[in-house]
Amino acid sequence: MIETRRPAESSSGQHTVVHVFPTFAVGGAQVRFAALANRFGRAFRHIVVALDGETGCRERLNPDLDVSFPAIDAPKNAMLANAWRFRRQLKAWAPDVLVTYNWGAIEFAIANLPGMVRHLHVVDGFGPEERETQLQRRVLIRRMVLRRGIVVVPSRTLERIATEIWKLPRGIVRYVPNGVDLGRFVPRPPGSASVGPLTIGTVAALRAEKNLGRLLRAFAEVARDRPARLEIVGDGAERAGLEALAAELGIAGLVDFLGHRDDTPGLYTGFDVFALTSDTEQMPLSVIEAMAAGLPIVATDVGDVRAMVSERNTDCLVPKDDAAMAAMLARVLDDPAERMAMGRANREKAERDFAQEGMFSAWWGLLSGEEGGISR
Repeated sequence: MIETRRPAESSSGQHTVVHVFPTFAVGGAQVRFAALANRFGRAFRHIVVALDGETGCRERLNPDLDVSFPAIDAPKNAMLANAWRFRRQLKAWAPDVLVTYNWGAIEFAIANLPGMVRHLHVVDGFGPEERETQLQRRVLIRRMVLRRGIVVVPSRTLERIATEIWKLPRGIVRYVPNGVDLGRFVPRPPGSASVGPLTIGTVAALRAEKNLGRLLRAFAEVARDRPARLEIVGDGAERAGLEALAAELGIAGLVDFLGHRDDTPGLYTGFDVFALTSDTEQMPLSVIEAMAAGLPIVATDVGDVRAMVSERNTDCLVPKDDAAMAAMLARVLDDPAERMAMGRANREKAERDFAQEGMFSAWWGLLSGEEGGISR
């Protein structure tokens, strides 16, 4: 347990943190912030900026927190004009800490130059435009702007990109792995069997880079030869297209689109296999949750996933290929003993590496300025 003592107060009488998100819809970074804010309570006052106006994840915040959601106008393709306006806004807020999240919030990082307030920039991953390679213009901007603060990354892949491609000093990059509340996820008892068809499940925002079309096509092959169902938990712009694809593949009756759900721990328990078919990831929170639920994981070999799962599970990581995904899903579904063994190994690794306490300790240090418990 970490001691949530109150950080030193600013001259205004309260320690204030401004968080700038490209969106505050439900996603990994937003869920992590909600967990941190709920844990630290009123030790911090949070000002949360959602540049696209979406604030769906605010429902995960405890109602007694000191948090506000000011509306900020952020026109597209107006980087310098936006940065100038944001600078005036930062001066008005006078926060103790500015936290910006991913490329979409870089204009606020520019607005803070040459360092009006202490700055943390969090990198959780990249959009489709940087799926395969880094854009040189963005690399140069990151190199110039981010070296004056602290850059926080949840994966070793991102740590390597920040130091080797962006050429940021190693001393300003902090590796802080994501963590989950392991107590919320209860693996099935050993030897318990599924009732009815085996279930492949995934939890994801329905965005292009998650490539859930790959999962639907792979599942269509799997379901030809064995009774199985697919459950897709999450919502987003891709949903209508994915539902149409399921109908086109003739599997609409075998696929449940469950939308956004707050009861995901119980849903994981109902899965027999967890699938991740993304084209790009770094340290997906859904994989950690699936591990905590004691599930075997079939995933594309992206980001830090190979280092995250148990050694026993690494053979189930596949190239970004529909046929390879289908073959591995079929193999795991057809081997109940190995499914259970992989699930147990994943739960043990989650307990060892991804308990929430380590994440809380590191983030307390970052937000308070004490920097305790951070892996460098």
